[in-house]
Order: sequence, then structure tokens, then C-alpha cells
Amino acid sequence: MTPIYLASRSPRRRELLKQIGVRFDPLLLRLAGPRGADVDELQHADEPAERYVERTAREKAAFGAQVTRMRGMLPRPVLAADTVVILDGEVLGKPADAAEATRFLQRLSGRSHEVRTAVAVATEGPVLETLSVSTVRFRALADDEIRRYIASGEPFDKAGGYGIQGLAGAFVEHIEGSYTGIMGLPVFETAQLLAQIGVRVV
Repeated sequence: MTPIYLASRSPRRRELLKQIGVRFDPLLLRLAGPRGADVDELQHADEPAERYVERTAREKAAFGAQVTRMRGMLPRPVLAADTVVILDGEVLGKPADAAEATRFLQRLSGRSHEVRTAVAVATEGPVLETLSVSTVRFRALADDEIRRYIASGEPFDKAGGYGIQGLAGAFVEHIEGSYTGIMGLPVFETAQLLAQIGVRVV
């Protein structure tokens, strides 16, 4: 039997779960129900960036569990995750267009920033949570490098406008923390979390 549902569209999270031998079925939340019956992914006024990512992961997992009940699906744990890039206390989300991606990368150039990935699992009991916090330092980026990177199309579905596992790996001078957490799913923390509900990895 497939042990969990994954409430995420991210191909990177799917690859990382497969890497550690976790079997899952994808759960698409945005097709769940009435218009507006979805997770609030907007950062609230006065909500610290550090708390925002934990809330959204927790709410995605809880909503995913609700969706499985609404659809009459087999009861299984629902795993969800959320990743944010934080610079100067501000969340840099997925850039809406090339202009915003340019601004993000210019701000990240030659500086260190924080990447937080929260992971949550909803079961019949309370939602279980874990958090990965990493620091990433970019080397200085030339304007033409930024233009070429944006032209590749890679920045547009990624927090902060870059993916460390892709072309932007050449921008990264140093990291402290979890490489897979920066990708979007910290495998060590996720494995520990799943072990709490009896899901074996590897």
C-alpha cells in the first residue's frame, strides 16, 4: 500500500521522496472543492517571515487531510511542505515576471540569505511539523548573467527566483545547512518526521 499522500506539485519534492524510498500518491489541492476553498498562501500583515512558512505548510497538510475525507479517499497521512527565501526580513516568493526575477537576483547578488523549508504531516491526530533552516551565499552576479539565467525560464516557479539544483548552482559560493532543504524538501528532517508515524524510508 502507498503509505502517504504528497500535497505538492513540486517535481523536486517528488524526486526527493523517491530518493529516500518513500512511496506516495500526489494530492492536488487546487482542484479540491468550491472556489476559494483552498489554503491561504499569502503572508499576513505583521506575520514574521519565519512563522509564515510554518503556517502555510501546516495548513496545506491539514487541508490535504480534509480533501481526502471530502473525496472519500483511503485514509493516509498527508505530507506538505513550503519553502521561502528570506532577505533582510522579507520573503522573496516566486517571481511574477522577468522584472521581479531581476530584482530578486540583483538583491541576492554577493550576499547571504536564509532558506526555510517547513514540512508538515497531517494524520488522524495532531499535525506533526519540522523545519529546516539554511544559509546560502551568492557570489556577485553580473547583469548579463542575470539576463541569461532569466532567459532560461528557470526562476519562475522557485522561491527567491532560483533553483540551487539547476543553473543557479553556479551562483552559490557557500551554504550552511541542508542542500535538500534548499531544494524544497529536507530529506533528513522529513525521514525523521515520517518515522514518527511509522513510515519507513530507504
